[in-house]
Amino acid sequence: MISAIILAAGESRRMGVKNKLLLPISGEVLIRNFVKSVCASNVDEVVVVVGHEAEKIEDVLQGQPVRFVENLRYMEGMTSSIQTGIQAASAESEGLLICLADQPFIETSDFNRLIHEFTDLFDSESSLIIVPVFKGQRGNPVLFSSQFRDIILQHKGEGCRDIVLKHPECVREVEMGNDNVLRDVDTPEDYKMFCTD
Repeated sequence: MISAIILAAGESRRMGVKNKLLLPISGEVLIRNFVKSVCASNVDEVVVVVGHEAEKIEDVLQGQPVRFVENLRYMEGMTSSIQTGIQAASAESEGLLICLADQPFIETSDFNRLIHEFTDLFDSESSLIIVPVFKGQRGNPVLFSSQFRDIILQHKGEGCRDIVLKHPECVREVEMGNDNVLRDVDTPEDYKMFCTD
């Protein structure tokens, strides 16, 4: 069982006054487009972590087969949202796919490539961290086996990068066929560039 945890609680301060997840991109609201790609993949459940403008995020995701969980500590940073999502995920999940919601170009096939690699390796390697790579550069999302659940819940740093770096023996890099896993929307300049692609 694979649980996708979508981080949609942040304030997107670098974007300015607008919530980047609610911006239109490719003819649809960014967060809705992203969530639809995740839901169409081979994950077994999708948990969306909300916080900043939670009601607006939930409104645009009406009708999607997701479960919402609110991170009341979202102002503390990304790690608090990851931990909120991990706690809400099914206890039966063998894989925890940590997704940044501001990557509008990741496709269902990209998620499935990572899940397929995890599934192939999981029988022989129970402690796994699946990391997408494009031309030597690591991206997101990252798929952790459930053995890392408690480690993530006790983690004090920002995000999970330090956990990945501390367990190189568990990391399996997956070469991707495109740079979708590297592209995110953080600033007005990013948004303008992606809208003109």
